[in-house]
Amino acid sequence: MNLRAGLSAWGAGALALGLSAGGALSQSGPEFYKGKTISVITSTGAGGLYDLAARSLVQHMPRHIPGAPTMVVRNMPGGGHMRATNFMFTQAPKDGLTIATVANIIPMHQVTDGKGVMYDAAKFGWLGSLGLSNLTIAVSTKAGAETMADAMTREVTLGATGVGSGSYIYPQVINRVLGARFKIVTGYQSTTEVDLAILRGEVMGRGGGSYTSFVQEHPDWLRENRIRFLVQIGIDRDANLPGVPLMSDLGRTDEEKRILAFISSPVKVGRPYLAPPGIPAERLAALRRAFNDTMADPLFVQEATRIGLDVTALSGDELQKLVAETISTPPELVAKARAAMDSPESAP
Repeated sequence: MNLRAGLSAWGAGALALGLSAGGALSQSGPEFYKGKTISVITSTGAGGLYDLAARSLVQHMPRHIPGAPTMVVRNMPGGGHMRATNFMFTQAPKDGLTIATVANIIPMHQVTDGKGVMYDAAKFGWLGSLGLSNLTIAVSTKAGAETMADAMTREVTLGATGVGSGSYIYPQVINRVLGARFKIVTGYQSTTEVDLAILRGEVMGRGGGSYTSFVQEHPDWLRENRIRFLVQIGIDRDANLPGVPLMSDLGRTDEEKRILAFISSPVKVGRPYLAPPGIPAERLAALRRAFNDTMADPLFVQEATRIGLDVTALSGDELQKLVAETISTPPELVAKARAAMDSPESAP
């Protein structure tokens, strides 16, 4: 099934779900959401931190929405987060019954003319973000690369979920800007699949994962020193990774540092949630209020702490401004960043 056909089929099902819930679009407030079901699309597979965070959110956010609807998580991995993001823009019902959590790199992927983009990030209804966490490039200790200096002199194979994902973009940028020798193998449907490939020895590591995600998903890898972090992507160093350099610090010239800093900027977006463009304004406002209230809910914060998620929340307004800033980046800087991301075909 091709991308458009898949999105259309899923969209028809989602629309049927929304309408079967009894939702006439003219309804608003408590009358609309009472007895309804809100689908929360995740652009990743089951088991990752995005998925776990969404499943925690749906346990607590309904009581902050007028009418207390049910919320359910639906996974839509594929295409380096493009499948779910494009679905939300082109196919998702615009009735306030479908929201999504997607990769923070989505706005930058658009502005740099990334592959597969069928959306305009500025037109989404951004609800808010769960928080910030630096991303990394992590490799197995069997890879024989202990530092970025090693990755400059020997080939290190990394698994990736698609060209729109951080698992692809960050190592590719380091290859282009700094001359590293990461070999990026795409085609995995989720980071869980990549991690299984690491265990099987098919690849040596992956990019785009946060330290927090490894704490949650693979504490044994950390406890047994089975992985090493070569670089972290963010604005400031993570206190948990004091000896690991920021990608932007690796630039050898001012221009390289500016390019790497811009490409690191999506980390500020955190783990965002959005609604499709065009939903009624009062429903977007209700969802934004409910998201903010959930972030301050002691029960949610307790659950987030249990699963290893740092909650440093951004409101929908703050998130909308960050997206606008990304989209308005000076064209000359965008062009240089785009050149750093462009590449020949990756291995199948």
